[in-house]
Amino acid sequence: MTTTVLSVLFFISALLYSSVGHGGASGYLAMMGLVGVAPSMMKPTALCLNILVSIIAFWRFYSAKNFSWQIFIPLAITAVPMAFIGGMTHLPSHLYKPIVGMVLIFSAIYSFIFAKKLTSEQPLKQVSKWILAIVGAVLGLLSGLTGVGGGVFLSPILLFNRWASPKVVAGVASGFILVNSISGLFGVLSTGAKLPNQLPIWLVAVCVGGFIGATYGSKRLADPMLNKLLSLVLVIAGLKMLANF
Repeated sequence: MTTTVLSVLFFISALLYSSVGHGGASGYLAMMGLVGVAPSMMKPTALCLNILVSIIAFWRFYSAKNFSWQIFIPLAITAVPMAFIGGMTHLPSHLYKPIVGMVLIFSAIYSFIFAKKLTSEQPLKQVSKWILAIVGAVLGLLSGLTGVGGGVFLSPILLFNRWASPKVVAGVASGFILVNSISGLFGVLSTGAKLPNQLPIWLVAVCVGGFIGATYGSKRLADPMLNKLLSLVLVIAGLKMLANF
């Protein structure tokens, strides 16, 4: 029953997140937290699902020419090694749960605010490669530690500083999430972490949801109301993680 419920929830998360270029890790973590999945399984599972969905999202947004190598490369160069280090770092449950809870609540705030930004068009600003490199290093480490790809932090930084348009932000975020998740997963597995037996089923669910969401989002960004509903789920899950640490 838990496998079936999570399959449905993961499908919905992948659909919603991929529509804005994200892999959905914070959503997967939220759902696993709500049903009581062990923290030791949460990070590697979220990273695996994230990789598949972000591959699809990257492909759809890149094909639609919603991407910037100038922004992506400085971010990725520093993020990838830091994500590996974060993945190798095992946080005990009493630390992992509150950190993930805060990440989920931040994701909820971002998702709600981003709903208002979906249709906004403002003049863009130039950004230093050194600033992007620093941002990449910090977010890469956080990605590896928690099992998120970093898109929920990167996207608001790019949007609120007007370093890229909403669709390009989605494209860059999908690539950033992909490389971070791969690096983070290698780090996690290097410590002997195990993957759940249900993973193939969940991969199919997020593949279908990710394809639908990314195909729609690469042409037309998601409905703002969906982002607001998603933020509510993330808040509930985040508060549950904080209450149980």
